[in-house]
Amino acid sequence: MARYTDPVCRLCRNEGTKLFLKGSRCYTVKCGIERRRYGPGQHGQNRKKQSEFAVQLREKQKVRQFFGMLEGQFSAYMSEAQRQKKVPTGLKLLQLCETRLDNVVHRSGMCPSRAQARQLILHGHFLVDGKKVAIASYKLKSNQVVSVREKSQKLIKELIAGSPVAGGPSWLKSDLENLTVSVVNPPTREDLDPTIKEALIVEYYSR
Repeated sequence: MARYTDPVCRLCRNEGTKLFLKGSRCYTVKCGIERRRYGPGQHGQNRKKQSEFAVQLREKQKVRQFFGMLEGQFSAYMSEAQRQKKVPTGLKLLQLCETRLDNVVHRSGMCPSRAQARQLILHGHFLVDGKKVAIASYKLKSNQVVSVREKSQKLIKELIAGSPVAGGPSWLKSDLENLTVSVVNPPTREDLDPTIKEALIVEYYSR
C-alpha cells in the first residue's frame, strides 16, 4: 500500500496550519509549526500572493493530508460525491472522509492520530460488528459498532490514557470504558471543522 513517508511536519508548515498528523506531539511546544511558523524550504519565508488556482489547490491538499490520503483515493471520493444529488457535493466529500474507519477510531479518542489508527487497523486490532476489518478506508454506516479485540484492549487503554483527544464528536457514540464507537448519523456541516472551505475543493475539481 502506497503511503507518505517524508517528514509530516513539513505538510503542516506548507499549509500554514496544524493538521495534527503526529498525535500528542501536535499539542506540545515541540510541534513543528509552533517552532517555525513559515513554509519549509529555502524560500519558505518569502512566499508571494497566491493565485485563485493556488488557493483552491492548497485547500484541497490541506484536507487530503489532514485525513491522510493519497491523491487517487481523495479524487475517487470526490467523484463519488459528485455522482450523488441528495447532499451538497462538498459536504458529501467530507462525510465520506469522516466516516472512514481510521478517522472514526481516531475521533473517538482511542488513538492519538489517524496514522496510528491506520496501523492498528491493518494489524487487526479492531472489529466492526464483531468481525475483524483490516481496511483503514472501510466506510462505516450508521449504527455499525466498532470494537477492540479482547487481546488488544490493554494496548488501546494505554493509548487512551496518553491521548489528548477527548471523547468524540456528537455524530459519534463513543464508549471508551467498553472500547466501542459507532456512527449515529453522518455528520452535518455544523459538526465539521469550520475552517475547511469545501467549496474551494469543489471548484478545483470542476475546472
